Amino acid sequence: MSADQNSVGELLTATVPMTRTLELEFVETTPERAVVRLPDRPEYHNHVGGPHAGAMFTLGESASGAIVLAAFGDQLHRAVPLAVNATIDYRKLAKGVVTATASLGRPVADVVAELDAGERPEFPVTVDLTRADGAVTAGMTVVWTLRPNA
Repeated sequence: MSADQNSVGELLTATVPMTRTLELEFVETTPERAVVRLPDRPEYHNHVGGPHAGAMFTLGESASGAIVLAAFGDQLHRAVPLAVNATIDYRKLAKGVVTATASLGRPVADVVAELDAGERPEFPVTVDLTRADGAVTAGMTVVWTLRPNA
């Protein structure tokens, strides 16, 4: 699989129905950074008029998955990426379009070296969720693993 921007976004949209349900836009997907946007739709809002916490969580988790696929797409023949755990801190009310920007917490080469050694590597992905004025509305960390195929 090529890990270019279009193929990662298309792959996630094709294989993860929730990305289609929320109409997530994959803006940038590289091994260094993934940027995904959640449109502002009334049907996604909570009781205070911002995006529901579940929609924001899905946005952040999707951005983390996009960077994982961009960074490790060439390893899919021998390992499957899985989220191990996730935490999110809601900081400010989000209004309008929300953008998630994800970054990998470990060098790709180090993770692949562990996989080469027969280990099941774990690595964090940090995500900032921001509104249009640049304010960070939530911070998220998703720990991922590459589970070797049986």
